[in-house]
Amino acid sequence: MMQNTTSRKNRRRTSRLGIIVLVTGMASLALPLFIKPASAANEPSPLSDNERNTFENAYRELAASLENLRPRPDAESAAWDVWADADFCRRAVRWGLDYDPQYTEADRQAIRRGLELGKERVQLLAEGKTPWQERKGKVIRGFRSNVDDSVQPYGLVIPASYDPAKPARLHVVLHGSTRPIGMIELRFMQRFVGDDPAPDVNYIELHPFGRIENCYRWAGETDVFEAIEAACRNCNIDRRRIVLRGMSMGASGTWHLGLKHPHKFVALGPYCGYVDTRMFSKFPYSHFVVVDDIPDYQSRALHMLDAIDYAANAGVVPSIAAMGEKDEVFECHVLMSEMMAREGLKLTNIISPGTGHVIDPVVQAEQLRLIEEHVDRGIDPVPPTIRFVTWTLKYNDCHWLELLRLQRHYDRAEIDAALTNDADRAAVDIKTIKNIDRLAIDASRFAGPLTQVRIGEQTIEIKPAGKVILTRDENGWRQISNDDPLLKHGKRPGVQGPIDDAFATRFLCVRGTGTPWSPQTQAWSEARLKRFAETYRQFYRGDVLIKDDADVTEDDLAACNLILFGDPGSNSWIAKSLSDLPLKWTKETIQIGSHSVSAKEHIPLLIAPSPFAPDGDRYVVLNSGHTFEEAEIRAVNYLMYPRLADWAIMKSDIEFVERKDAHIFYDPGVVYCGYFDEDWK
Repeated sequence: MMQNTTSRKNRRRTSRLGIIVLVTGMASLALPLFIKPASAANEPSPLSDNERNTFENAYRELAASLENLRPRPDAESAAWDVWADADFCRRAVRWGLDYDPQYTEADRQAIRRGLELGKERVQLLAEGKTPWQERKGKVIRGFRSNVDDSVQPYGLVIPASYDPAKPARLHVVLHGSTRPIGMIELRFMQRFVGDDPAPDVNYIELHPFGRIENCYRWAGETDVFEAIEAACRNCNIDRRRIVLRGMSMGASGTWHLGLKHPHKFVALGPYCGYVDTRMFSKFPYSHFVVVDDIPDYQSRALHMLDAIDYAANAGVVPSIAAMGEKDEVFECHVLMSEMMAREGLKLTNIISPGTGHVIDPVVQAEQLRLIEEHVDRGIDPVPPTIRFVTWTLKYNDCHWLELLRLQRHYDRAEIDAALTNDADRAAVDIKTIKNIDRLAIDASRFAGPLTQVRIGEQTIEIKPAGKVILTRDENGWRQISNDDPLLKHGKRPGVQGPIDDAFATRFLCVRGTGTPWSPQTQAWSEARLKRFAETYRQFYRGDVLIKDDADVTEDDLAACNLILFGDPGSNSWIAKSLSDLPLKWTKETIQIGSHSVSAKEHIPLLIAPSPFAPDGDRYVVLNSGHTFEEAEIRAVNYLMYPRLADWAIMKSDIEFVERKDAHIFYDPGVVYCGYFDEDWK
């Protein structure tokens, strides 16, 4: 670990922050940057045959009981929620037994407690009882993920003052980093069981599991918002008063999610978290991998993830940061402060003198006090001005503005708009608009009808509509209808890439059952699917949904991103999609743009809009799971960024796919790689 820097150096660094609030406190809540499991009196050891048999028998009994209580596929969310409250225990035990070679006595107790809690809840469910729903204080719950049908846990802390008849404030608290081991769900569960008294605060705390070690990216990001929706279903939540905060990796997640979805939170409270990839990767920790000399297509993808690129959005959502004066990653908050200063903003950062990467209870209390001032006011759903910055249509909306088409992805897109909102008429003046060719204005929120939009020197008279859509062409800006065919073409929100984005929403892997054109590429694709399924299960805590090509249904086409493995000979869905995909693939050659290679020794990986989805809002992906590998996931969470862009041509060398230590980051198997343009060409 890097040695602590001197107080003198830290004081010099603090002077570069926008607003400094110095609070003297006693740092007693130590949370290291990479959280280690709680120590046990005994050394870890493998389970004995008797122990494993006992646990496996109890697991099978619990699984059978849960299967008997499983809701119908079309059951209401409430039925799935309470079933998930029990099923997450089964899943947590399964992962604990599958992926850890050695266990402490505390781990063994956690497995027993998971089985006991699951059995207890199953018995209550069979009687039609769910007393944990009324519990105050700590409670562990679950929800069924739409991404992969897995059950994911989350913790709630219900205050003593909570009255279900009154909307409650919600603090979403993101946890810090930990090793991605099998026992982690069970260890997470231990934080929310027991008889601790309910806290005396005026808000509910929601602690998403977030699939643990991914800095709330991809399915981890989706899980945070699905956990929020689960909390809103099961508690009376005031959506205008949702706070996002966290420590360490949780702070990084707070910057990442809060600045990209600034209209969803009333305030952000990051406590010691990194805000970019390149600088953070250069901190001298022994297990860090420096991200520096990387291909341009990987550099561009960092604009999707790095929170500093979204610093301007702190003008929409207030950010109250906190940091120890001697924190080894202090420069991360300095960097965010500098980026905000470039945007004409000041970062409120509370410094805890003399402390490192820990939570100082006094400083955190001050942070919460300042956050509470914003919570009291609540979110203004129709702010008179909006300045919003993004780099991708994955993050495309802010209050009453929505971006629908960019000129070029992963270049900075910016809009600065002012609203005149009177009862008889409304008007919008867009003063700044960069890298944007289509946008929507939600006029249904306004006090009066939207009659006019001014963009620079052009004034557009608006035809009445609840959602006003404006597009730009060679003649300037014009209004189009809500069903204009233009809206289904090109990169658009939710269908913008890159490859990894397909695994943040519901996906189905489809394997071919026909005769392959190239046995070599078929073997590569089969090995790739196998490896992806194994890695995803272990580290993304869910089972990949897989079907043979002959078994894909109309419902699958409508609901899922199709991840197609094989070639046009082996996979019928690849053959059906070829005429709609931006490549040419014959038995002899593969061609993307000007790049042409032999089809016998190469294989294409790409993402594109699904030609089979009725609304055109799903993806087709060829021959790829996540583009980062197990080695990156095990190393450190900031490495989970895209290694490929929208498309790549790979050597179909099965040796690479089967290597456990393989890194696409360095792999010579990437022959060509790049992005499609805004028309998916």
